[in-house]
Amino acid sequence: MSPTSPTTSPLSPAFAGHGHVTFLGAGPGDPGLLTLRAVEALAGADVLIAEPEVLEVVRGHARAGVSTPELTVVDEASTTAGVPVLRDAANLVMEAARGGRRVVRAVTGDPGLDGNAGAEMLACAAEGIPFEVVPGVATAVGVPAYAGVPLRDAQGTDVRFVDARTADERCWAEVGASDGTVVVSTSLDAVAAAAGELVSAGRKPDTPLTVTIAGTTTRQRTWNATLGTIAQVFKQGKVLPSPEGHRPVIAVVGERSAPAQRDQLSWFESKPLFGWRVLVPRTKEQAASLSDQLRSYGAVPHEVPTIAVEPPRTPQQMERAVKGLVTGRYEWIAFTSVNAVKAVREKFEEYGLDARAFAGIKVAAVGEQTAAALVDFGVKPDLVPSGEQSAAGLLEDWPPYDPVFDPIDRVFLPRADIATETLVAGLIELGWEVDDVTAYRTVRASPPPADTREAIKGGGFDAVLFTSSSTVRNLVGIAGKPHNVTVIACIGPATAKTAEEHGLRVDVLSPEPSVHKLAEALADFGLRRRESALEAGDPVTRPSERRPGARRRRTT
Repeated sequence: MSPTSPTTSPLSPAFAGHGHVTFLGAGPGDPGLLTLRAVEALAGADVLIAEPEVLEVVRGHARAGVSTPELTVVDEASTTAGVPVLRDAANLVMEAARGGRRVVRAVTGDPGLDGNAGAEMLACAAEGIPFEVVPGVATAVGVPAYAGVPLRDAQGTDVRFVDARTADERCWAEVGASDGTVVVSTSLDAVAAAAGELVSAGRKPDTPLTVTIAGTTTRQRTWNATLGTIAQVFKQGKVLPSPEGHRPVIAVVGERSAPAQRDQLSWFESKPLFGWRVLVPRTKEQAASLSDQLRSYGAVPHEVPTIAVEPPRTPQQMERAVKGLVTGRYEWIAFTSVNAVKAVREKFEEYGLDARAFAGIKVAAVGEQTAAALVDFGVKPDLVPSGEQSAAGLLEDWPPYDPVFDPIDRVFLPRADIATETLVAGLIELGWEVDDVTAYRTVRASPPPADTREAIKGGGFDAVLFTSSSTVRNLVGIAGKPHNVTVIACIGPATAKTAEEHGLRVDVLSPEPSVHKLAEALADFGLRRRESALEAGDPVTRPSERRPGARRRRTT
């Protein structure tokens, strides 16, 4: 059995009919850093109150229909003064709790380090409203970890945390006199001033310093400098002045932030596709696992459906075939796509059938995703190609019809309306009768939003993954041709040929017709590109940051 959390869930009968508030730490920005307890609390919330940047991290774990009241500015002067905007979160929390709602109040990092959350807890206590605290990964701890900067070493280095916005002269004097690690929470345009305070308080100007913005997200960027050189580094790199100067950063001061050590420990920003915007032209359902894999390489996937799946215009043929499955008409059923599995499954559910209807029927599947969809349905395929995951690969392993061992000579083949005849012709040649049934139709999807189309044509994407010839034709048809700086990755030779026919230069070719192998091949391309830049002493950039017209090398 799984261990049980000692905290009381907001769903507990103990709070039935009463308001309840969960003060929840959402961490520094990476949604993967939410705790299990945080996910549980979010699933039970009636009301979710959070700053906009936090809301995007936690909203996906809340139930459908959860109320997310918009926070409004209370003190306009706080905006012009350049300090955090004061908002009406406390009023919203108390109002919802008084009304008997289950409230989750989400804050960046950890609630224990958020002064406003502390005041709201006291307000709940004063009114007798039950509340709980779900700790989160503190920004001052999580961001250095993602930047490859350990805060302590085996000698047990002292660590001091400073908020530059509220630090007074005494605070700077104390940390300046220390030789330990100092973690400073500040803004991009105030880093140099904080460095000056530390030097004035006694720290040596050559003390190593790292500055990280957008920590733990794929927008993260880290600069190496010293207390004495950070202002010059920002000026030479044209980091400042910038309209983003107000954005929060974490600066780490001390020997553990030395560049030589960071080069070995920067595990996050050194991912092969770190920060790459990758276009995934597939349906939302198909793109999910591929997008997860791309994120593991540090990429930012952007899913653009290029086809829409619709029922066949005349469903009678599909209905007869499904009934034939039950009455023993078929020896085999062959699935060549996830959509075919979905179409048959929906028809089963319409008739009140389940996976037991496949009893006595041999099942074939092309592709790992198709096989996984069948297993999810409760059906383990009897035949998956041992080699190429295609119709030709399936035919290589398909047994010829044998009237002695095969009591029935018929195969049910539910497919798309645009499927090729390769599999049908091959099965007939092996002696089988085939019911080639249109299970679903594929139509071109609607064009994506204007900003996405502009990014495709203007070089805003670093790479595009093409998983079939139809995705090439449809994407170009609904959104235009990708810019020449964009890396083009294709799943196989046929798809690559279609891309080249549309004037695209193919950079990456998957070694196998698998979407996951395609993503791996793109990651290998990105890694080689990164290593080449480092060997040449050049900065590591994304393809979208390259000069238009720069030559690109074709890789396979």
